[in-house]
Amino acid sequence: MNRYFGLLAAVVLAVVVLAADEKKDDIKTYKRLIPADVLRDFPGMCFASTRCATVEPGKTWELHPFCGRSTCVVSEDKPPRLLELVEDCGPLPLANPKCKLDEEKTNKTAAFPFCCPIFKCEEGAKLEYPEIPTVAPVPEVTSTPKA
Repeated sequence: MNRYFGLLAAVVLAVVVLAADEKKDDIKTYKRLIPADVLRDFPGMCFASTRCATVEPGKTWELHPFCGRSTCVVSEDKPPRLLELVEDCGPLPLANPKCKLDEEKTNKTAAFPFCCPIFKCEEGAKLEYPEIPTVAPVPEVTSTPKA
């Protein structure tokens, strides 16, 4: 199961890992690793509640009606555990009267990450985001397992 992804063995159930990525048009996205939901009748698969379906390790699903996607991953723990790598728009920026949601560029029905809100600020103004503690960087997903 170690071949699925290079996750750190030190990840524990309650650990939430966040990492910000920059995307096209200044779309901010965040990643966090959480314990996967697992149904007792399907112990080797993640349960995707937004789809009401089970998902094999290495597979990704959209989080509609939310703006995001998740990937089912296997930890390197002994014994291995199923984890869910959630990618979404993260927290909204702190209120700033000089920055507004750019409704022309924001498309809430687009595929992730293009459904994330885009803000437009007056010259010299800058958005500030709440500080989110990170425990460790989220490893990049570079391969999918062979069936």
